[in-house]
Amino acid sequence: MTVAAHGPSPFVEIERARWAALAPGIEQPLSPEELYRLAGLGEPLDQREVSEVYLPLSRLLNLYATGARQLHARTSSFLGTRADTTPFVIGVAGSVAVGKSTVARLLRELLSHWDDTPKVELVPTDGFLLPNVELERRGILDRKGFPESYDRRALLRFVTAVKSGVPEVRAPFYSHERYDIVPDAELIVRRPDILIIEGLNVLQAPSRNGLAVSDLFDFGVYVDARTQDIAEWYVRRFQRLQTAAFTSPTSYFHRFASLGPEESRETALGYWRSINEPNLRDNILPTRSRATLVLKKAEDHAVHSVLLRKI
Repeated sequence: MTVAAHGPSPFVEIERARWAALAPGIEQPLSPEELYRLAGLGEPLDQREVSEVYLPLSRLLNLYATGARQLHARTSSFLGTRADTTPFVIGVAGSVAVGKSTVARLLRELLSHWDDTPKVELVPTDGFLLPNVELERRGILDRKGFPESYDRRALLRFVTAVKSGVPEVRAPFYSHERYDIVPDAELIVRRPDILIIEGLNVLQAPSRNGLAVSDLFDFGVYVDARTQDIAEWYVRRFQRLQTAAFTSPTSYFHRFASLGPEESRETALGYWRSINEPNLRDNILPTRSRATLVLKKAEDHAVHSVLLRKI
C-alpha cells in the first residue's frame, strides 16, 4: 500500500495487487454471460477484473452500508427514538465513455448478492435531463450533460425522498435511442437497501449556501482515467454504435450510421472536443477530490489502482 504522491493527500493509494488481496476466498457470483450483458461497448469486463477489483469494492461498500445501519440503530437507541433505517446512497461519477455506467450496473449486481443488502436499485441521472424542447428553448441543447442541462431540483427532491424513507419514489426515464425524456415512462424505487445514483456531475459541490445531491450520498465513487484515453474510448464507442444503435431508423443519431471510418472519427472527435472534453475539464474532473473512492483506469480500461479516502 502506498500513499499518493505530490504532498499530503486525504487519500491512500492501493495498488491493484494489494487491493485484489482484500477479498480472499469470496466467490465471484456472476457468470461470463452476465458480465457480457453488463459491460458497455468497448469495455472489456472479465472474471479476473471483477474478482480483483469489483468484488473487493462491493465488500467494502457492504461494510459501509451495514456499518451505517448499525450506527443508525445505536443513535436511535441513544435518542430514544424508533426511526426506520433509510437506504444507503452511493454516487458513481466520471466522464462520458469512462465506464461509469458499467461500474454502476456491476455494483448493483454484486451488492445484491450480499445477504444484508439484497435489494439494490440503480437510477441514472439521465432521467433528470431537461427535455430536448426545453433545452432548445434555453439554447443549450448542445450543452446536454453540463450541469445546467439537468433539473437539479427534481433530482434533489428524488434522492431526498428516497433517503427519507418514502415507500415509493418515481424518477423520469431517459431513452438514449430517442436522446430525450420519454413522457409517461418512469423508474420506481421502493425502499431499497442501497440506492446507486450514476451520472456525470453527481459529486458536484453545492452552489452558494444550497444543498447538492452529493450531500445526501453516503459514499461517492469516481471512475478516473487519462483524458487522452477517454477521448479514444469515446471515438471507439461512437464507431461501434454506428453498426449498433445508430442503425435504427428511430435513433436520434441515425444520420451518422453511414459515415465512413475517417469521417466517423472526425465527427466523434468534434463532439468530444466541443462538448465532452470541456465538460470533463470544467465540471466533472474537479469533483474527483470529493469522492470517497477513485478507480484509476489504465489505457486498456482495466483498473490499476484505487484511491480510498482516509477515515
